[in-house]
Amino acid sequence: MSPDTTTKKTETKWPIVEPYEVPTPPTNLIFDDGEPLESNRHRIAINVLIESAQAALAGREDFFVGGNMFVYYSSLQVLNRDFRGPDVFVVLDVDGTRDRQGWVVWEEEGRYPDMIIELLSPSTAHVDREEKKHLYERTFHTTNYFIFDPFDPQSLKGWQLDNKQRYQPLEIDGSGWLWCETLQLWLGIWEGQIRREPAKGTCYWLRLFDREKNLILLPEEIAEQEQQRAEQERQRGEQERQRAEQEQQRAEQEQQRAEQERQRAEQEQQRAEQEQQRAEQEQQRAERLAARLRELGEDPDAI
Repeated sequence: MSPDTTTKKTETKWPIVEPYEVPTPPTNLIFDDGEPLESNRHRIAINVLIESAQAALAGREDFFVGGNMFVYYSSLQVLNRDFRGPDVFVVLDVDGTRDRQGWVVWEEEGRYPDMIIELLSPSTAHVDREEKKHLYERTFHTTNYFIFDPFDPQSLKGWQLDNKQRYQPLEIDGSGWLWCETLQLWLGIWEGQIRREPAKGTCYWLRLFDREKNLILLPEEIAEQEQQRAEQERQRGEQERQRAEQEQQRAEQEQQRAEQERQRAEQEQQRAEQEQQRAEQEQQRAERLAARLRELGEDPDAI
């Protein structure tokens, strides 16, 4: 190459890239579809389970318990208006102090429910056993899923994810109960009346129990228990008062008997003293008579 030869640099032209707009999650969410619950018993059963779960987890703030509220997990779901509202669900290790109208997964750092309970009814049983079970297993990866028909005490069933993220059925124990590993609680059947349901007699309810199978009490049951304890304390107090009064009466009677014995002893002493005085007086009279007879020259012993 000659000294006077010049070298031209070739400029590389990069294509102009338009700024990428990150899609925003949907905001037009519906939190109430206006559909009523299957029955009054279903409504009460949901509230019972929610309140029981809240009571069992009391003392911590890193959980959320929801019921009969929608769970939103994808934009396509919102677009298709495919509402999914578990009857009862629990999410652990989340901020439990937030107000929520529903559970929106993309607002919860991708968290899904850890435990779900569906209450079966004739209109939902197939969906709960098939479609929802598949959804909770494959999409939600919910650790524990349970189903129960409030009108059939033999209907309780449950599943737990295995290490391959597939549901395996849980074994019923001797009491007909299922262990929930997620909550470290038993789900069992309890017979009774709750909030005037049924109107007459009793029915079967799905309830939560602690590890030792003690029933997780509802607020009104706790209040009733406290009332019973207060009544028992009142009765014990009344019994103690009555016992104290009886002891006081016995003490007074003993005091009266002691006083009567003292008086009798005094009377006996007085009688003894009187007898002694009479004897002394008799002796004195005998001595005076003997002296008088001797003065008269008579022998007292001869009389």
